[in-house]
Amino acid sequence: MSLPPEILKKVKLLEISTRKLVNNLFAGEYHTAFKGQGMTFADFREYVPGDDIRHISWPLTARTGKPFIKKFDEEREMTLMLLVDVSGSTDFGSQNLFKGEAMAHLAALLAFSAAKNNDQVGLLLFSDQVEHFVPPKKGHAHVQRILRDLYYYEPKSRQTKLEPALRFLHGVLKKRSALFIMSDFLDSQYDEALRWLGRKHEVVSVVVRDPLEKKIPALGLMDLWDNELGDVITVDTSSPAFQKEWEKLHQEREVERDRLLKKAQVERIDVWLNEDLVDPLVKFFKKRKHR
Repeated sequence: MSLPPEILKKVKLLEISTRKLVNNLFAGEYHTAFKGQGMTFADFREYVPGDDIRHISWPLTARTGKPFIKKFDEEREMTLMLLVDVSGSTDFGSQNLFKGEAMAHLAALLAFSAAKNNDQVGLLLFSDQVEHFVPPKKGHAHVQRILRDLYYYEPKSRQTKLEPALRFLHGVLKKRSALFIMSDFLDSQYDEALRWLGRKHEVVSVVVRDPLEKKIPALGLMDLWDNELGDVITVDTSSPAFQKEWEKLHQEREVERDRLLKKAQVERIDVWLNEDLVDPLVKFFKKRKHR
């Protein structure tokens, strides 16, 4: 499939900026944040006082007459799965980027970090359905494919529903993985599926938000477009009643989102479009590293 030149240019620019961040800042934090998938046998060595007696190799000890223990190495390779919201609400932003573009940047950063660590990485794009699934694989070419899909894929639906994507992944991911869900989480009743997924995998919710969603400036009459429903309404943004209703609606959404994510018992990163996008991820990984 040939891609339009403007898409290829975007992918290339994103790759350049992201790889620089990974090399200079992020790869070390990523590497130490997640433990491997288990321990693999490496070698034998003679027992010394203080070693764990559970690791003594009794057959080798019997043959040699000296106690030997088994040495194990952590199996570092892991699978990173990126779940990215492509519903209509992600086509919104009052800053330099739309929410969807910010999610693509964060996904690229994580994908290149995984590749540098020789981990597998996969992608799932979702709206109110599973839009597009890329099974986890290794390699630079695979990461480039993920970047192209992030920019070029055209969603079939504009609505948001997390549950179908969460249940789909629960069915297809057999190996324990690290899952990053990037969304504004403008949905309901996804906590049970999210909690169920978190029993097997390490799940992190990345909540991408725009300050305009919290408080809209008083600019007089404006047409507001609902990106998911396709509705347009004209409102007086200078009206105190409208301002109060807007803030009330935002507060209700915030409370419900916080309640569901807390109930799901998954880790959370908050990303605001008017702040540095990478800093919340770096802080998250540093905190995780010192557990």
